Amino acid sequence: MRYDNDAKQLKYEVLRKVAELSYAGTLEENIDQIPYDLIPGPQPKFRCCIYREREIIRERVSAARGISLPGQTEKSIVGVLPAACEGCPISRFTVTSNCQHCLAKKCQAACPFGAISITGRGAYIDPNKCKECGRCAAACPYNAISDTLRPCLRSCPVDAITMDENKRAAINYDNCISCGTCTKNCPFGALTDRSYITQVIDLIRDENVEVYAMFAPAIEGHFGMATVGALKESLREIGFNGAYEVSLGADATAAHEAEELVEAVQEGKKMTTSCCPAFVDMIEKHFPKLVDHISHTGSPMVLTARYIRKEHPGAKVVFIGPCMAKKMEIQKVQDTADLVLTFEELAAMFDARNVDPASKVCEEQDGSLAGKNFATSGGVTASVKQVLKERGIDLEVSCLQCNGARECKKALTLLNLGRLPEDFVEGMACEGGCVAGPGGVEDPLRLKKNRMKLLSAADKRGVVENIEKIHDYSDVNMNARE
Repeated sequence: MRYDNDAKQLKYEVLRKVAELSYAGTLEENIDQIPYDLIPGPQPKFRCCIYREREIIRERVSAARGISLPGQTEKSIVGVLPAACEGCPISRFTVTSNCQHCLAKKCQAACPFGAISITGRGAYIDPNKCKECGRCAAACPYNAISDTLRPCLRSCPVDAITMDENKRAAINYDNCISCGTCTKNCPFGALTDRSYITQVIDLIRDENVEVYAMFAPAIEGHFGMATVGALKESLREIGFNGAYEVSLGADATAAHEAEELVEAVQEGKKMTTSCCPAFVDMIEKHFPKLVDHISHTGSPMVLTARYIRKEHPGAKVVFIGPCMAKKMEIQKVQDTADLVLTFEELAAMFDARNVDPASKVCEEQDGSLAGKNFATSGGVTASVKQVLKERGIDLEVSCLQCNGARECKKALTLLNLGRLPEDFVEGMACEGGCVAGPGGVEDPLRLKKNRMKLLSAADKRGVVENIEKIHDYSDVNMNARE
């Protein structure tokens, strides 16, 4: 696989190499050789020297093995690669050549910290005095002061990114919701997620353990035109005993969440969805007064894992999706997936075993079209409404679909103040929904085209019909907190 993003490509090459060695059972004795295999030298490919490049590879190998990076807590998902985090400008506000040496000196007057002086070349901002308040940039009539806020800082919706004493990125884990937005937006790939790829491969190689995969509804379109059936067959080829479509669990989530919503509306209460772990974590960490509003229904991942264990007692279950926050969710919820992989990690495993899902022809379907659309913004609401319609429930309910973490934050702020008019809030931390998760592999435009073609072939089974007639969920625990 080849990405048009060199930072993403480097991460992928490390994951693929680690996967190859893990499958061969020779990772430990070859760890020190990986940086030299990927960066043979003598000329550097992307940074100042091969020595720094190799150090970045070493740090990436640690992340791929699930080892905590410097400053990363034992359970945190996102971490910083110190060797990679050096390319961003230190001074946020700088004066550009657009400065006209004006007499008004509005920038200087606006600065409450005395950081701006006027020189023969124009205004100058002293980085030692600047507090990055932005008043000078707002006051300049020529827009001559540029704002070069670090992409990781700018992208974080919960202000979890800070800087350490060396001006490198650091993460405040009390605020972090593991959404992975910073990993997606850092141009140097200096922020990354903890991987469980080696643990998954170790389970697969253990002949005494049954290991089942379940893949998120977002998967269709991320691996070319690979169908659900082709993906299941490919997962068996790389060592899993079998695979399930999590859109089936999405159907179960929608059915039970619809019941909860009816009760909430009748009691005059507001309710939020529970399927996006980053959204749930945002509530728990930043809006703790709203925890009681979260749906008690398990996420599609949770319910599918419980169904698999009902079918295969004692089996290990691995969730595969584009979401990094799912790696955090399995630490908080009992009886869910044992481990989580992203699509990036799955692609590395496919390549390590020379498996191409798109080359296979196999038709199969577990979930309804509504369940598959859980992966897109608005899909959860649409599925819940479809359940109400299928059950003949005439309920006047107003819904708000939050597309991205910033919209989630605005909605929760209003709900916290008692000023949110809607009854039901669907929260998706990734803009566009799970399909746009930071662990995805396909270009957004190609993904959209692939997905439209694949979903157009899905049958039109109903949500309620699917969970009642195809699989019996009567014994599956729906409660997310048990």
